[in-house]
Amino acid sequence: MRDPAFWQQDGLVPKILSPLSLLWQAGACIRNKSTTARHPGCPVFCVGNFTVGGAGKTPTAVALYDILTALGRNPHFVSRGYGGSVAGPHRVDPVHDTASGVGDEPLLLAQHGPAWVSRERFLGAETARNAGADAIILDDGLQNPSVIKDCSFAVIDSRYGIGNGRVMPAGPMRETLLSGLEKVRAIILIGDETPAFITNLPASVPVLRARIEPINGSEFAGKKVLAFAGIGRPQKFYDTLKSIGAGIVATNDFDDHHVFTTDELKTLRMNAARLDATLVTTQKDLMRLPLESRIGINSLDIRLVFETPDQLAQIVKTVLADG
Repeated sequence: MRDPAFWQQDGLVPKILSPLSLLWQAGACIRNKSTTARHPGCPVFCVGNFTVGGAGKTPTAVALYDILTALGRNPHFVSRGYGGSVAGPHRVDPVHDTASGVGDEPLLLAQHGPAWVSRERFLGAETARNAGADAIILDDGLQNPSVIKDCSFAVIDSRYGIGNGRVMPAGPMRETLLSGLEKVRAIILIGDETPAFITNLPASVPVLRARIEPINGSEFAGKKVLAFAGIGRPQKFYDTLKSIGAGIVATNDFDDHHVFTTDELKTLRMNAARLDATLVTTQKDLMRLPLESRIGINSLDIRLVFETPDQLAQIVKTVLADG
């Protein structure tokens, strides 16, 4: 599923749908009031966003993991496991688990450190703590009211911003900007652009700028590639490939969290062979492929690089000291 075009413009359709946005907000309000928030007993760092779709939460969670580890902590990731069938709490096994069971994002996070999936977020956080975690990185839990967070970050794609600023279904927002800003310690803005709403933020919400940096870009520089992606905004992936000098001869877009069929992979391989191109996809998409289907398919591995890394580290240190 792709974001509808009207989510970027505040025109007639968003205005017509605005009453449904009020129903969405009312439902969220009822959920918040009827849920008892609990704390797992160790610092909780939440990585979320204000809108639906990809913004860069996974590399941000990994960056937080690296900072906490460097500070001598034993952080664990906790995720809902979107797209997976396992209810949990379940510790992700990066060797034997599959994306169909635990979801692609937890499987990717587990390549870096201990990761848990749990439909009940608090139960997952509590289980992680009991297993030795002394810090929790809550993946995509900004709108989840069951866990008390010590520090939350909103990750924003600088090109997409917050769309037309309206709440679903009139726009891409999961909640109003005002309610979201009240929850976060800082905004992590990924990319070189500056969305309009950023210029009007209160001084109490700092903006940490970052960029996506390929780790293995030299493998694709100067080569013909057939790129395919089943993520929220595949154009970001293609733009990154172009930035490292890859020659994109064809692209194939799939829905976010798409489960690839044998026939689809066969067609991709045939087209790549016909074009004498290398097949390349994202890390998340590669996680959704069975091990035996990954042969001949490459992934562009990425990391998040901050303009001022010490800024994020200082926030983390402050939270740990307060805790």
